[in-house]
Amino acid sequence: MPRKKSAQGRTQLALDMLEEKIIDVEYSDVMRKSYIDYSMSVITARALPDVRDGLKPVQRRILYDMSELGVSSTGPFRKVARIVGDTMGKYHPHGDSSIGEAIVVMAQDWKKMAPMVDGHGNFGSIEGDEAAAARYIECRMTDYSENVLLSDLKENTVDFMPNYDEQEKEPVILPCKLPNLLINGSEGIAVGMATNIPTHNVGETIDAAIYYLDHPEATTAELMKFIPGPDFPTGGIIANQSALRGIYETGSGKIRIRGKVSVESEKGKDRIVVSEIPYTMIGEGIGKFLQSVADLVENKTLSDIVDISNQSSKEGIRIVFDLKKGADTENIIIILYKKTKLEDTYGCNLLAISNGRPETMSLAAIFSDYADFQYEIYSRKFQNLLRKAERRKEIDEGLIKAIDCIDAVVEVIRGSKTVKQARECLMTGNIKDIVFKTAASRKIAAKFCFTEIQTDAILELRLQRLVGLELDVLMEDYRKITKNIARYEKLLDSNEEMTKEIKKELLELKKRYSRPRRTEIVEAAEVVLEEKPEEILPVVVVADRFHYIRCLDPSVYEKNKEVLDQENKYIIPARTDEKLIIFTDKGKAYTLKVKDIPLGRLKDKGTPVDNVSSYDSKTENIIALHHLVKEEQWIFVSSDGYVKQVDAGEFDVTRKAIEASKLASGARLTAVLVADGSNLALETAKGFSLCFKQEEVPHQGKTARGAIGIRLGTGDEVVSAETGSAIRASRRGGKGKKR
Repeated sequence: MPRKKSAQGRTQLALDMLEEKIIDVEYSDVMRKSYIDYSMSVITARALPDVRDGLKPVQRRILYDMSELGVSSTGPFRKVARIVGDTMGKYHPHGDSSIGEAIVVMAQDWKKMAPMVDGHGNFGSIEGDEAAAARYIECRMTDYSENVLLSDLKENTVDFMPNYDEQEKEPVILPCKLPNLLINGSEGIAVGMATNIPTHNVGETIDAAIYYLDHPEATTAELMKFIPGPDFPTGGIIANQSALRGIYETGSGKIRIRGKVSVESEKGKDRIVVSEIPYTMIGEGIGKFLQSVADLVENKTLSDIVDISNQSSKEGIRIVFDLKKGADTENIIIILYKKTKLEDTYGCNLLAISNGRPETMSLAAIFSDYADFQYEIYSRKFQNLLRKAERRKEIDEGLIKAIDCIDAVVEVIRGSKTVKQARECLMTGNIKDIVFKTAASRKIAAKFCFTEIQTDAILELRLQRLVGLELDVLMEDYRKITKNIARYEKLLDSNEEMTKEIKKELLELKKRYSRPRRTEIVEAAEVVLEEKPEEILPVVVVADRFHYIRCLDPSVYEKNKEVLDQENKYIIPARTDEKLIIFTDKGKAYTLKVKDIPLGRLKDKGTPVDNVSSYDSKTENIIALHHLVKEEQWIFVSSDGYVKQVDAGEFDVTRKAIEASKLASGARLTAVLVADGSNLALETAKGFSLCFKQEEVPHQGKTARGAIGIRLGTGDEVVSAETGSAIRASRRGGKGKKR
């Protein structure tokens, strides 16, 4: 038996084999190339639309798959799941959810100016409701998709390429007849770039396209005579008209859009009605808008709104704000525009794939690419039609000639021993070995010189075509074909005639799909909200031991001082422009604005402190509530016996919650007292007490731990502290005396 190789020998053999395959490369170069390849794949094959048909690859593949399946605009609906599966299996090997979501968006008329899919079932709503699962909803193509995007696909107008597994063919582009990129817009995020193209009015876009075909050197300013700006499906108002020219010339910029608002009156009271919303508000934005208005009502910015109702339906948007009698409607509308998304910014970025590369395009550049594409697809269409017509003409000429000498043709076919022999005779006049009944037919057959195409048509000729009327039909068909050939040649030979043909179809499409503009365009000054100075009022803040808090009018407090002092733990005179600071045992400080505390009546219970501050009663306990007076000093005492003095001004911050004191592990904040220059007394759980002068307490920052105030025995802790003690003062840092 042969000896087995040792483990060491096998290892060396493997290393020798690996050495032969090692490629020495720079790691950074490999990563750079891989990332660029990935980026370009995302940019060109997934995220960005092509300027020619305005579609992303997934949208193009969905529509092509639907056309191949025969899911026409007049036929029955098909399950979306069926379309998703077929598209994914044949053309788009990515997630089924992305294909399903693309179908849903293509069907939503509040996102697309000309929907490309006709949805049946729950396709979501403008208020952000999600569409039902793909297995429940159905769809088919719209009339727009058939007539604008796909109608000339069979006329060899565009190139086809292999699909991802080279088992199918798919179009590189769809032969779109309109500037769909502008009509339906597009949104997409690629690697390092994003596109955000607004929708435009169909009729205006077609008018601009016709003008550009006649004036190839047209400028953006000239095109804007036909396209004054975007036209959103949700309507609304574009408020910065002057910015649009810059956007269309550079391909990027910001549009200020507003919802449309009106005022209705009934029984002496006004109501504000929002009938159109900004395009940016569709989806969850409506709910967020209503919540932001509710917040403004709650914080008394919009105190004149007494009711909010969303009465939107399939008929359109209707959001109603009922107002108090005598409310200032103009000021309320200004606040809505300024403090909510009723006025918003839409960032335009006209980025699309042009000549295989991503490019930020001007309006004129988009129409330039559109015009070039139209001439290309129309030329290919009529070249294809010309080839078909010439072939048909050749066949008709052969059939007419054959019918004129049909007896001889029949004798050739009957007298031939094989089809090959009959074909040869019809094409070359070779009558050898063919049996004829008459000499006349033999003489005629010897002169046959039909073409190959004509010969095939003659051999396939049905006997019913020999009827006299059929010959008349054939002659009429021949005349029509001859006329069409002349027309096709004229179109292909004349750029002017081709332009007329394109314009003719554009006008027909305009009649079919044009509708009035929805979005109003104005030049409006930016909304300026004049903040009215808040009225500063004196109040008395009262809070009981359960930490229910309220503000009282000082006169109410003075009349009921004795009762209120007994019922409440904290009594703090303040003004509505001032702050209170809540201190907890966890060493936290919470800012509480006095104006946020509800004004109550004498017998009101008040509101929990949790409701008007960031304090959470479930996780910590309040140990002090102080009026923020910046000039004061506050003494902090912790359960482990440490003390410090801090300037109250350190707590005048914008944040609602901050760390008030550094605490050792397991320690708690026991007390926060106002320094008054008297003695400070500390008392422990085991009955020890120590009193010392406040001047011995060190001044430190809020993040410091402090210094030892009293030395504690094992298991002991400070449980209380007070100022103004009558106990004889000793030195800070002692053990204290037991009572």
